[in-house]
Amino acid sequence: MLKAFLIFSGFFMMSFMQTDKQPLKYIAFGDSYTIGTGTTNKHEQWPTILGKHLTEAGIKTELVSNPSRNGYSTQNVIDQELPLLRNQTIDFATLLIGVNDWVRQVNAATYHKNLNYIIDEIQKKLSNKKHFILITIPDFGVTPQGKLYGSGRDISKGISEFNDIIKAEAKKRGLICVDIFPLSKSMADHQELVAEDGLHPSAKEYALWEKMIFPEAKKLLAP
Repeated sequence: MLKAFLIFSGFFMMSFMQTDKQPLKYIAFGDSYTIGTGTTNKHEQWPTILGKHLTEAGIKTELVSNPSRNGYSTQNVIDQELPLLRNQTIDFATLLIGVNDWVRQVNAATYHKNLNYIIDEIQKKLSNKKHFILITIPDFGVTPQGKLYGSGRDISKGISEFNDIIKAEAKKRGLICVDIFPLSKSMADHQELVAEDGLHPSAKEYALWEKMIFPEAKKLLAP
């Protein structure tokens, strides 16, 4: 009888601790792809969906901020987004940035330098430095309006070069990198995956990205 009581008591305490646990604080850093340009509301933004799915999977997660904005570059992240971290510690972060650097012809060395600085600053504020996912830049050149932003350059090749930098940094730091670049190419053949502006992904495409990111985040953040 005593043994059964002790087992029940232990189970009760574990259940209480799990339900009483504070949610993980999550910030999504990036540009139009993270704020969901091309969607109709915030519930279609992939970071919002990710937070919801993590919580449903038993990893209580709160998206405390998504400071990303349309047109942001790495320098904008440094100037406008990183200051949010001054007075707080967070538990999880994602970063998808670089397309506007490439469009504005920021060279690879400068992009790499800025990317390193951003990663360093975010990791300083993470309760666990490994709870950070990097995401590659999609191939916007396959969209109907994409070629207008390439300035005559090979968009796919240029974005791939920046993505190689992202992947190399992730490997060097032991971070997860989710490569959405190959998946993004499906926008070339499926009109429903492109937003009405002919340039950004639609809600359906963003949802496909989240399906790639979610299992990696779940594995990373599982207690």
